[in-house]
Amino acid sequence: MDDTSPPRPPAGPTGTGKVDLSRSAISRYIQLATLFRRRVEQGHWKPGQQIPTVDELAAECGVARATIRQALGQLEQEGLIERFRAKGTFVRERAASQIWCAVETDWNGLLRSREGADIEILGETPGIPGDRLPASIGTPAPSYRHIRRRHWREGKPFLLADVYLDERLAPLVTPEDLRSKTALRLVAGLEGVRITDARQTLTIGTADVEAAEALRMPLNAPVALVHRAAVDAQGLCVLVADGLYRGDMVRIDIKLK
Repeated sequence: MDDTSPPRPPAGPTGTGKVDLSRSAISRYIQLATLFRRRVEQGHWKPGQQIPTVDELAAECGVARATIRQALGQLEQEGLIERFRAKGTFVRERAASQIWCAVETDWNGLLRSREGADIEILGETPGIPGDRLPASIGTPAPSYRHIRRRHWREGKPFLLADVYLDERLAPLVTPEDLRSKTALRLVAGLEGVRITDARQTLTIGTADVEAAEALRMPLNAPVALVHRAAVDAQGLCVLVADGLYRGDMVRIDIKLK
């Protein structure tokens, strides 16, 4: 009988070697879910294609079949794969574009509001001493107002942000500003404030328990941590914003000259 099912890719991304899970204290099924998720996101396991069987993955990874099933269950909950009785497990067909938020790399882009994004205010705390802020540029202001915001698009959260605004400027920022403007735009548009220096630093990490819950993503999934800061003409750091982006919902484009 002819086999009309699509060909499966090799067990591993390159078809050689075995996965070593022994060097981490993180649960093995979470490690494997991260590994399998990356294979889908990077196209090693392509949309519509059947992935290796539970037995094949268990042999490749050196774990019990139950651990593989747990890991695949995570991907199924995320909508990345579909499992069919007597047929196998397949990568779900997805829309061509999954990029919902671009992290800008130029000043004008950083000031531009995200089209289609909604900003939710999760909390606001005044009177944070300047020496308690994350390390940044410029001289700390005496105190800051901390605003925690969550950004949504198409009903899904993609950014959790902690904004620290110079307390003296806080009365100039309206509730509507907080619900509609990017972090740097909160200070760049204020009368009498001239921004003379601004920085953005990006690092890659993984979601902890708090981030995973707030952004509705798996524990240990990839995230982009973006630190932004702005300094005024007096050398005071008037704004610090630490953003945590879902790694599967952002893209960074840098034009090379």
